[in-house]
Amino acid sequence: MTRSRLIFVAILVASLISTTTWTLAQETEVIAGGELEYQNHCAICHGVDGKGRGIMAKFLSISPSDLTQLAKKNAGRFSFWHVYRVIDGREEIRGHGTREMPIWGARFQADAGGNDPGARSQVAGRILGLVFYLQHIQE
Repeated sequence: MTRSRLIFVAILVASLISTTTWTLAQETEVIAGGELEYQNHCAICHGVDGKGRGIMAKFLSISPSDLTQLAKKNAGRFSFWHVYRVIDGREEIRGHGTREMPIWGARFQADAGGNDPGARSQVAGRILGLVFYLQHIQE
């Protein structure tokens, strides 16, 4: 291998390592943000560990789902966009007679203070963080 090719390969490898490190840092940051949203809004019913045993669970007519088993209950596949739509409120939760789970899309939109593009982006970011976190805790 010529010296110039060796330098090119070294630069390429260093670039890939740097990009991978940056990507992993971003992934960790998004998951951590989703975990914070989860602990602030979901853990009260679904439990700190996501297993459906939150402190409010005993007061609900339908037990909260074990959120660590979503993929397992779906033939090993985590249905990312279905979970997103359930949290957002655009998709009903199967098995529930009524929707006891809050519609977080509407609540997050109220927190954002409007329906402008910035507010919609903020809502989507919060829900995406939650979904990435839920994907991360699958068993």
